[in-house]
Amino acid sequence: MSIPKIEPLWGVMPRQAQRVEVQEQTSGPSFLDIFRSAIQEANEAQQEVSRTDYLLATGQLENPAASSIAIAKAELSVQMLAQLRTKALDAYNELMRISM
Repeated sequence: MSIPKIEPLWGVMPRQAQRVEVQEQTSGPSFLDIFRSAIQEANEAQQEVSRTDYLLATGQLENPAASSIAIAKAELSVQMLAQLRTKALDAYNELMRISM
């Protein structure tokens, strides 16, 4: 019983590797657009808190609960912005760990 010799796979494999083309998706918003809109929403929520606080302090606010709602909305928008930043940094650090 003879053992066949091992031959390289060069003859079996195609000479040129097929290139995979990556197409940039332009149909959805970019990360920059999402991040900018999150910053803008947080800024607008903070301005709304300032406005409702002023109106509450001067007695012009008809519904005092609007001030509490504006504060909660501002807190949530800042928390979302912080989580978005954390996820972006995690993704960046993960890409930096990839060795080529």
